[in-house]
Amino acid sequence: MRHIVYGNGESRPKKPIIGGDFITWGCNAIYRDFTVDNLVSVDYGMQQEIYESGYALKNKCWFTDWEILPPIDTSMIALGEGVPVYETEQNGKQLCVIQGNTHFTPEDAIKDMMKENPNLDENDVRAKCNKDVGLYITWIEKNDMVERIQYPLNWSAGHTAAHLACQSGAEELYMCGFDGSNYSEPLNNIYKGSKNYLTADSRGFNTTNWDNQFKLVQKEFSNVQFYKVGTDLTYEELYNSIR
Repeated sequence: MRHIVYGNGESRPKKPIIGGDFITWGCNAIYRDFTVDNLVSVDYGMQQEIYESGYALKNKCWFTDWEILPPIDTSMIALGEGVPVYETEQNGKQLCVIQGNTHFTPEDAIKDMMKENPNLDENDVRAKCNKDVGLYITWIEKNDMVERIQYPLNWSAGHTAAHLACQSGAEELYMCGFDGSNYSEPLNNIYKGSKNYLTADSRGFNTTNWDNQFKLVQKEFSNVQFYKVGTDLTYEELYNSIR
């Protein structure tokens, strides 16, 4: 069984790869461009955007920390000063999911980080530290197509999708748009600068955690053949293989 996992690096095709009887997996805002068999999101703001768009009512989605709560008076939730609240329209819905990170990174912590890593850009550090601060209240339908991710947790969306694909029986896994990152270069992401993403002038990331996550997937699923398209084979070779 062959699976494709689409990351959102800038090498990723703008249109879906057609043919070859692949099961497809995508991450976060890929839904804006085309539909995949399985959409994975580990970011609260992005999950809310996906749900509010209606995509999750007709298409399989995998979200982290997606715990459905009974009716609740959201006006009674106490928050820290300055914490933004993002709530979808209730419109008669009785169930909701509440998620969030309500703690800003203190200025002292940022200053200590800069002292230990003087090569970092302070504005970039501040933007990344505080990007996902906020409380997300998403009112949901009973018959949506969201599956809660049980494992892995606290991974990148791309490698979470790769692990889930392997869990579901992938024998060959083709990884597209897994471009990596480099702090000395601009952020490599198709959707940078758009809603729920870092600004277009953000720097890249240290990829140590991403690299370790991929190694763990390879170790756990040693029977799976992994191909990073653009590294292990070209897109042309992939297209030729499915004609």
